[in-house]
Amino acid sequence: MKKAAAWLVSACMGIGILTGAGTVMAAEAEEVIHIGALKGPTAMGMAQLLEDEEYEFTIAASPDEIVPMIVQGKVDIAAVPANLAAVLYQKTEQKVSVLAANTLGVLYIVENGDTVKSAEDLKGKTIYASGKGATPEYALNSVLEANGIDPEKDVTIEFKSEHAEVVAALAQDQTAVGLLPQPFVTTALMKNENLKVALDLNELWESSAADDSRLVTGVVVVRNEFAEENKEALDAFMDAYQESVNFVNTDTEAAAEIIGAHDIIPKEVAVKAIPECSIVFIEGDEMETMLSGYLATLEEQNSEIIGGKLPDEAFYYKR
Repeated sequence: MKKAAAWLVSACMGIGILTGAGTVMAAEAEEVIHIGALKGPTAMGMAQLLEDEEYEFTIAASPDEIVPMIVQGKVDIAAVPANLAAVLYQKTEQKVSVLAANTLGVLYIVENGDTVKSAEDLKGKTIYASGKGATPEYALNSVLEANGIDPEKDVTIEFKSEHAEVVAALAQDQTAVGLLPQPFVTTALMKNENLKVALDLNELWESSAADDSRLVTGVVVVRNEFAEENKEALDAFMDAYQESVNFVNTDTEAAAEIIGAHDIIPKEVAVKAIPECSIVFIEGDEMETMLSGYLATLEEQNSEIIGGKLPDEAFYYKR
């Protein structure tokens, strides 16, 4: 099982934004829903649910901690990268479904200075990034190509293993730009006053998309066995989750307090990062339209990152 889980992770993106891991245990109850989420935006939207006795949370640092828990049935619901959901669907023989999109584009181009105003200004630039062979690389390539820029000829993309290395490279090369995710963008800006956000990759994606797809970086999935046996509880969770997302986006101070207390990201970072993290709860037909378009774009570049092929209609949960 561990070998299979490792294979799944190798084919999907990692949004390991911060390091460290922790488990938030709910108070004892007759029955609890077991939920897994990653540190960063995928868990931040669940802030209001963290101390609810109906739920037991595992907050992990990277997808490779969550994957085996889903495969082995140790969690019922999980917030994961969008392409990982598609990989899981294929590799578990359709035993999971996607409930909702929970995070849209969290990728940004940052720079020292004020030279980049549009995607066209990236031509000729060196772009430092992390996430080679994963969604950040394919999202960047797609946006560049949509704006008439050849990723192999018109720019120099240098991949680093960690986000901190991107920031360090920018300090050494003042003419380059960097591709970073939230909330690491906020952390970097707080540490380096010379850095600024130049471009929002989500906005660039939407402006160049031929359909209604969105840059969907995170989703919530459910094990189908759990969904079939606990429909009322699942519907109640989805309603509560939607309320939590609204709470996080409207009362950032209170949400940041909870997020910091549960070691998802530091409170002071969360206060500034929440408005930039595109935390949402989008289900049903709207979710299917935006997610299917996003996965189709990834498939064009590398089908393995979505499990080898596009998921069929049964992948999208409808209540």
